[in-house]
Amino acid sequence: MDVTLHLAQDPEADALLGRSPLAALVGMLLDQQIPMEWAFKGPATIAQRLGTDDLDAHEIASHAPEAFAALLSQKPAVHRYPGSMAKRIQQLCQYLVEHYDGDAEAVWKDAATGKELLKRLAELPGFGKQKAQIFLALLGKQLGVQPTGWREAAGSYGEPKSFRSVADITGPESLVKVRAHKQEMKAAAKAAKATGK
Repeated sequence: MDVTLHLAQDPEADALLGRSPLAALVGMLLDQQIPMEWAFKGPATIAQRLGTDDLDAHEIASHAPEAFAALLSQKPAVHRYPGSMAKRIQQLCQYLVEHYDGDAEAVWKDAATGKELLKRLAELPGFGKQKAQIFLALLGKQLGVQPTGWREAAGSYGEPKSFRSVADITGPESLVKVRAHKQEMKAAAKAAKATGK
């Protein structure tokens, strides 16, 4: 895996996301309740604070929980909720160590179908169905991981040029489109709630 992603809108952070399967998974895990760029810059910030140029699932899984939480809490914090996200990242890494010998790429490397890959992603700690579908769409659209039926398994996120999620962000222009889509969805949900539907 060595492609250029544009999710953090920061050259160093994006380079790490493009070459490190674990960094991409951690960025996706962090992508909630904070701006996308902040979430996807997180893996590079964590690596830097660990004094390395990549993330290692074994190292993170075995890190003392208090120390790892403190690492994420340093200013600027990696996430709005650094303590709980530190715990989630460690749970993800522990799962990867236990099920995939710490190799994040093994989650998708030999998946024969999109359905199988979606199941594997949804089993990861911190990944529900929607997050798993978005990451599956990112793998298919930008990272060349395209098992049979991947678009269908990714649902609406797999549609070409749908601009619904991070899977469609390839630069500043597409980021604006994805952000606009998210705002439309929030407004629609708010309106539906207000009318009691």
